[in-house]
Amino acid sequence: MPGLGKRSSEIILAEIGQDMSRFPTAGHICSWAGVCPGNNESAGKRRNGKTRKGNKILKSTLVECAQSAVRRKDSFFYAQYQRIAMRRGKKRAILAVAHSILIAIYYMIKEDKEYEDLGADFYNKFNKEKKANAYIKKIKELGYNVQIIAQVS
Repeated sequence: MPGLGKRSSEIILAEIGQDMSRFPTAGHICSWAGVCPGNNESAGKRRNGKTRKGNKILKSTLVECAQSAVRRKDSFFYAQYQRIAMRRGKKRAILAVAHSILIAIYYMIKEDKEYEDLGADFYNKFNKEKKANAYIKKIKELGYNVQIIAQVS
């Protein structure tokens, strides 16, 4: 898995253990670790929420792994980081990647599977027409005329 080395893997396994029956879902382990997004909603308005105070050692290790994982340009974590960082900021994006890493680790241990990277183009595989229309709209706002020709491959 990108971002995980031998030492970080040892730390993560030492903190969560190999018995995943303690955690009914991946959300439970993320909440316990303190890498879940905060939730502050009142009267239908969603505000910024702080993350929980989870396991400090596990949380800091996951954040370090996430910072390392986003440097690999051909990985899913890089694409996820880029997508979130432009909207929400770099630190929130790193925590989101740490959250995704922990979810992947949970399922790897629970189902005894190896990690399969979804790829850097994962988010580009769906809603192609919607994305193209959004880019066309942005280019037209800059004052250019655009003609789209679909590429057949």
